Amino acid sequence: MPLVASLFVIIEGINSAGALDAAVSALHALEGWSPLAGVMSAGFGVAVISNLMNNLPSGLIGGAAVGAAQVTGPLRDAVLIGVDLGPNISVTGSLATILWLIALRREGQHVGFWEFLKWGAIVTPPALALSLLALLI
Repeated sequence: MPLVASLFVIIEGINSAGALDAAVSALHALEGWSPLAGVMSAGFGVAVISNLMNNLPSGLIGGAAVGAAQVTGPLRDAVLIGVDLGPNISVTGSLATILWLIALRREGQHVGFWEFLKWGAIVTPPALALSLLALLI
């Protein structure tokens, strides 16, 4: 609970620094792009952000930005997919990944940061791209 509460404090700080306004501006800009370019940019952009700062705060900011920008359809869905699949690249991208790795270590399995990153970088981008492409079908 303290972790989740602290994430909301961090999000408020990030929003105060202008992150929400920047995200809304980016979504408005992506609406003017071709559907393929907009969906891919939104999905992969949010995926990168989720790996850098964890998907909980990036999801909350992304959701608030989607609501504030009144984005609908595939672009909105691309943000959701980026927040959900993107964090599978690195260990720090998702709290769930960290919890799974702790459970694995208790069972005697060890997956290090670099091994997870190697496999995540191989597996996640194609899965993310195919999921985003499915939005346009």
